[in-house]
Amino acid sequence: MAKAKLKVMLLRATPDPDEVVALGARLCYAQADLETLRERVETSDQKKYIAGVMERGHLSVTEHASFTFAVEGVSRALLAQLTRHRIASFSVQSQRYVSMADGFDFVVPPSISALGEAEEAEFIRQMETMHRWYTEWQDKLGGAKEKSNEDARFVLPNACATRLLVTMNARELMHFFELRCCNRAQWEIREMAWQMLCECRRAAPALFADAGPACLHGACPEGRASCGQAKAVKEKSAALL
Repeated sequence: MAKAKLKVMLLRATPDPDEVVALGARLCYAQADLETLRERVETSDQKKYIAGVMERGHLSVTEHASFTFAVEGVSRALLAQLTRHRIASFSVQSQRYVSMADGFDFVVPPSISALGEAEEAEFIRQMETMHRWYTEWQDKLGGAKEKSNEDARFVLPNACATRLLVTMNARELMHFFELRCCNRAQWEIREMAWQMLCECRRAAPALFADAGPACLHGACPEGRASCGQAKAVKEKSAALL
């Protein structure tokens, strides 16, 4: 049993994603054959061209680039939010086939840690209590195996940590970053989204140059619920570059 630490890794990405997107866009508007277009894309910087494509809203071409991330140290509460993004593929550690008999890692909300050591210790004791309940139900249901795990897991908390793989195309990632990098997003998925955005900007700097919450490139859509921190958000985004 231990406090989980969020970790995001970009496992795979479409090779040269900026070039793939630029080639797709150029193909739509040019009479040249594929070899000519490919040579044009590969022998010149496509940053300015991609910026123009994005500005015109020709986002369908960004779907040709996909990115697969490995994520660990996140809660089952985060998983419930993440899977609302439907244009994505997920593989998640099973609580049915994987026994938690030896304990489970868990996410401690910063708001609880901020209350002090005594309160955080109480939270950890509660996690240990739930683990005891879990193993008791495993024993009553037949031991640490699949049929017992599938029902014993009902007493596990949302804080229970998990690991997963998620794949999204660039267009869905941009939508994801617009929603989840926002300060109004829940803190855990927001932290994960910023780490993912950082990885995307390394892999495809032109494609994701302006990706992030809506306030980076216009008025905040939250209205009266706005965090009022647009300047700080823009500085954070610039630091990723």
